[in-house]
Amino acid sequence: MTFFITGISTEVGKTVASAIVVEALAADYWKPIQAGDLNRSDSHKIEALISNDRTVIHPNSYALNTPMSPHAAADIDGISIQLDKIVPPTTKNDLVIEGAGGLMVPLNDTDTIYDLIQPDYKVIVVSRHYLGSINHTLLTIEKLQQKGVAIGIIFSGNEHPTTEEIILKKTTAAFLGRINEEKKFNKAVVKKYAAAFQEALLSF
Repeated sequence: MTFFITGISTEVGKTVASAIVVEALAADYWKPIQAGDLNRSDSHKIEALISNDRTVIHPNSYALNTPMSPHAAADIDGISIQLDKIVPPTTKNDLVIEGAGGLMVPLNDTDTIYDLIQPDYKVIVVSRHYLGSINHTLLTIEKLQQKGVAIGIIFSGNEHPTTEEIILKKTTAAFLGRINEEKKFNKAVVKKYAAAFQEALLSF
């Protein structure tokens, strides 16, 4: 099974959510496009946060040097991202794919992160409360529904009941769990969340 993790914006907790899902399923991990901080990339963060010995962390298709939208970071590096060069790794294990930013983040003049998602993927949307997040969450889910994919949602950050309740009422997305604010995220904390999320993920 392939799980694609996207966010309603940047910095909403996709990488921590990815680590939890990877740990819960002992799945492989793949970040197709990494932009910026290549010495402390999301792949490095996943490696530092998981405990199981089954996960394989697959190399990026594109590793870009500037923390910007992929199309702009690629331009600075003097290259153009080509969709046909982004090929999921072959594995017999479950695979967790982490996107970059939100669905409509451009890869080039024509393609976006949305175009990486295949109809058989299970897509997990990470939502975090801020002014405008209801709109961003509902638009993200509406866009995903156009592909007919299974959609789950993880809430990240301090609980905000009125935001979370209205999102769940207005969508059919499966609620997979919430990741609270923590003093820090380390292997022990991720393992705790992985155990809490495992049942919902297996039935998703």
